[in-house]
Amino acid sequence: MAVSKMTINQHLPWPIKFALFAVVIGLGGAIAMWTYDMGRSFAFGPKFSPEQMTALQDKVASLTAERDKLQALAATIESQQNIEKSIQKQLTDQINTLTAENNRIKDDLAFFESLMPSANRPQGITLQKAKIELAGPNLLRYRALVMQGGKTVREFSGEMHVSLTLIQDGKPVMMEFPDSKLGEAAKLKLSFKHYQRLEGQITLPEGVTVKSAQMTVLEKGELRAKQALSL
Repeated sequence: MAVSKMTINQHLPWPIKFALFAVVIGLGGAIAMWTYDMGRSFAFGPKFSPEQMTALQDKVASLTAERDKLQALAATIESQQNIEKSIQKQLTDQINTLTAENNRIKDDLAFFESLMPSANRPQGITLQKAKIELAGPNLLRYRALVMQGGKTVREFSGEMHVSLTLIQDGKPVMMEFPDSKLGEAAKLKLSFKHYQRLEGQITLPEGVTVKSAQMTVLEKGELRAKQALSL
C-alpha cells in the first residue's frame, strides 16, 4: 500500500516579515555607509589636525628654503667654473704668446751670433732662416733673412723672388711671386749693407696644391743666392 508524502508550509505573519525586511535594509545601508567612508579614507587620506597641518607647512617651507640655497650654491659654482675657464684661456694665450716670443728671441740670437766675425762665415750674399708655410686656405707665409758676408762689404741693391711649383687639375703649374706684370711697386726690393729681413704673404689660386718652393736673390738680373724650401 503506497504512503502519500505530506508537505508542511509555514506562513510567517506580515508584521514579522516587514520587521525582517527592515533589518536587512538597515544592515545593507550600514554596510554601504561603511564602504563609502573607507573609500573616502583611501581616496582623500586621513584627516589631519591643525597642528599636523602647521607642521607640514613648516616642513614645506624648510624644504623650499633648502632648495633655494642649493640652487644659489650651484649658480655660484657654475660662475666660478666659468671664471676659471676664462682665466685658463687667458693663461693659455699668454703661454702661446710667450712661446712665440721665445722662438723669435732664439732666432734673433742665432742671427746676431751669425753677424759676429767668423772664419767659417760664408762670403757674399746668402739666404738665412728662409721659411715658407701654410697660413690658411690658399695662403702662404714666407720669411727670409738676406745677409752679406766678407771682410769688405758694400751697399747691396737687388730683389728677391719666390718660385712655386703647384699642382692644379692634376698638372704641374709654375707661379712666380711677385708677378712681373705688376711692375716695380710689387717687387721685393733689397737694399742693405749687412742684412735685411723680408716677410709677407702669398695668395694662391683656388684649388691648387703646393709641391715645392724656391727663393732667389738677384742683383741687376744676375743670380746671387738661392735656396730650395719645403713646406
